[in-house]
This record gives sequence, C-alpha cells and structure tokens, in this order.
Amino acid sequence: MLTNNVLRKITTSLMFIVIVAAGTRFAFAWYEIRQFSPQVLSIVPFQTETGHIAYSIASGKGFSSPFQKDTGPTAWLAPVYPYFLAGIFKVYGIYSLHSFFAALSLNILFSAGACVPIFYTGKRIAGLGVASAAAWLWAVFPNAIIIPFEWIWDTCLSALLVATLLWATLELAESRRVRDWCFYGLLWGFALLTNPAVALFFPFLLAWAAFRSRGHDRAASSILRQLLAAVIAALCCLPWTIRNYVQFHKLIPLRSNFAFELYIGNNENYDDQHKTRPGTVTQDREILRYVRMGEPAFMEEEKRKAVAFIMSHPRIEIWLTAERFVDFWVGTATPLAAFRQADSLWLRLILLCNDAAPLCGLFGIVVLLTTKNAYAFPILAIPVVFPLLYYVTHTSLRYRHPIDPVVLLLSTIGLHGLWRWLTRKSRNATPAQVSSP
Repeated sequence: MLTNNVLRKITTSLMFIVIVAAGTRFAFAWYEIRQFSPQVLSIVPFQTETGHIAYSIASGKGFSSPFQKDTGPTAWLAPVYPYFLAGIFKVYGIYSLHSFFAALSLNILFSAGACVPIFYTGKRIAGLGVASAAAWLWAVFPNAIIIPFEWIWDTCLSALLVATLLWATLELAESRRVRDWCFYGLLWGFALLTNPAVALFFPFLLAWAAFRSRGHDRAASSILRQLLAAVIAALCCLPWTIRNYVQFHKLIPLRSNFAFELYIGNNENYDDQHKTRPGTVTQDREILRYVRMGEPAFMEEEKRKAVAFIMSHPRIEIWLTAERFVDFWVGTATPLAAFRQADSLWLRLILLCNDAAPLCGLFGIVVLLTTKNAYAFPILAIPVVFPLLYYVTHTSLRYRHPIDPVVLLLSTIGLHGLWRWLTRKSRNATPAQVSSP
C-alpha cells in the first residue's frame, strides 16, 4: 500500500498533474475522432474565421478573407493564432487530416500546460495544498477537456496566457530587475496580439505590480519600470497597428470586429415593440453584407446601428446585460431549463460543473477579501474586468474559457476556506459537547 508521504508526493506532483491533464484531453479527442470521417476532420474544424484567414496566409494571399470568399485584407482577428495555424498548414498541408491532428495536439498541450501557472500562482497565494487542488481541478474540468477538440481557435492558448500573466504579475511584484519587467512587457505584447480582450485587465495588473514593487525600491524607479513594460507591450503591437492603418486608412490597434459583435448582441430582434418583426440577424446575413460592402464600411454601419439601438432602448439594454451576465458565467441564460432538458448524464455533468465553478469562485473572492490576502487584487481583477466586454456585446461559455483557470483557482480557495471554517467550527463545538450531561 502507498504510504501517506508517497501519496502526498504523487498528488502534489506538478508533472503528474500535467500528464493526467494531457491524458484526459487526448482520451476525449481520441473518442470524438472515432465518430467522424477523415474528410470531415480535415475540413470542418477549420471552417471559421481563424481557419479561413490561415488558409489565405498559407495560400500566399496574406492576412485576408475571414469568410473564405476573396474579400481582401482584414483585421477581423488578432494575428498570432491565424499565423500560427497557417504555419501548421504550410508544414502539414492546407485542410488536411495531419494539420487537424497537429492543431489539436497543440491545443491540448496549451490547455494541459495551464496547470503550471495555476499551480505556482496557487502556491504563492495559499500554499501547496490549494495549488495542487486547483491544478487537479483544471486537469479534469469538463470544459477544459472538451474545448481543445471542439475549437481550433486561440481559446486554449488564451487560457494558458491569462494564467501565465497572473503568475508573472505576482512574481514581478517582488522583482526590481529591469530585465524581468522587459520580459513582462513582451509577454503582454504577445498576449494582446493573441487575444486583445486581455487588454481590459492589463492596466490593473501592471499598476498593482508597480505598486507592490514600491516597497522594495523608490517610487520613481517603480513607475519607470511600469512605463517600460507598458511601452514594450505597445511596441510589440505597433507593427500590426501600422499594417492596419496602411490597409484601411484608419486606426485599428489590434482587431476590427468589435462593431459587428456589438450589433449581433444589440439589434432590432430584441425589440418587442416592433409591430412587424425584422429579419433575423444571423451571421450568414451579416456576412453577405460584409462581402458586398467591404470591411471598413461594414464595420461603420454595424457600429451606427448598434449605438442607435442601445441609445433608444435603455430598458431592453438593462435586461440584455443581465441576461448576458448569466449567460457568460453559466453558459446559458436559462440554466435550470437547460439542466432539465439535458438528454445525457455527461451533458448534465458539464452544466453542473459550469454552474459550480463561478459559485465556488465567489466563495474564493469572499475568502481573499475577508483574510485580506496580499494577492487579492490581481486575481480578483481578472474575473471582474474581463467579462465587461461580453456584457455589452454577446457571449457564450467559450468566451469565459480564457479566465477559467483563474475561476477554478478562486473556486479552490473558496472550498479550502469553507473547509477550514467548518473544521474550526467543529473543533470549537467539541468541548461543549463533551461537557454536556
């Protein structure tokens, strides 16, 4: 039998946790692959904006045509993952089964690799036990197992980057070395060019790291290091911004599609006061307009319509924002109905885990605030600030996935805090029970 020490070493071994995480993801992918023909797997997973842009790059047409029709240059997406996927196409063939396996394998490695920053962040915040438990939660979390197969997109890489950014921020707060702040700026630059949504919490994490480092050095030096990291991150993005300005003759720092996402979530279909319902706003309908108008004119039109709707329907917007809040955190605006209608235990498990993660994460927030944890601010800033973009546009559970490692870390902190409170309460109650007749 395994001794307690051996069992503890195994369960707290980061290498073992990462291997299990990769194994669960490969096992799920292997099961799913057997359900589809090679022809489907070589084409269908790439029928997204990411896949179409990667196709254009690999075909020598440059960063263009997000909907496969030859519509010219685009800034619909940030550049890192489409170029990354185009590299896979170059090596393994465009729309080939080998390219799918390569992209899937790297998604799995990105997802499993997120165990590492989760572990070290949890260890710094709350100790080895919480660190191991949080990494284990991520290793077996249903969404983290499913998404690498379901989405050939930047989603898994974004989850790894968000977890790494949080870990780097906590480590940076203890450093006075200029080199570390330069690497931090480079990391942020890469993350911004992968998923621009992370820009929402960039100033919060950077400001906190600079504030914390003031305790180790003069305030002026801390501010200079903060500015250095910010400038390096901006310089990483500058070539892409210049490229967009040259192509479209307007300032597009990272990506152009915000107006489209805003209109998809805020349009006449939500207005119950219309006597005659307008035509359903679908992505297919909007794509046809995009092809006809071109990207700059299309985005201007989408922005105008979305802003007009928001300004003229304030009550509907309040309702939509509340609905999107629920949708973002539990994956559906009607969680109870979705759970009742689920037709399998596996689907119900997924829904239950998605609901439980943010609820337990809320406990974690309470624990960090009540214990006045020194690292509370950066870990809370991510789930508080990141979703704001989706509250005003539209959402799905996939959009939450980049911050799921942080949510699960908060969940572990919350469950650990609840366990300590219950055991302490039990110990305090024991003397009274013993002395009672």
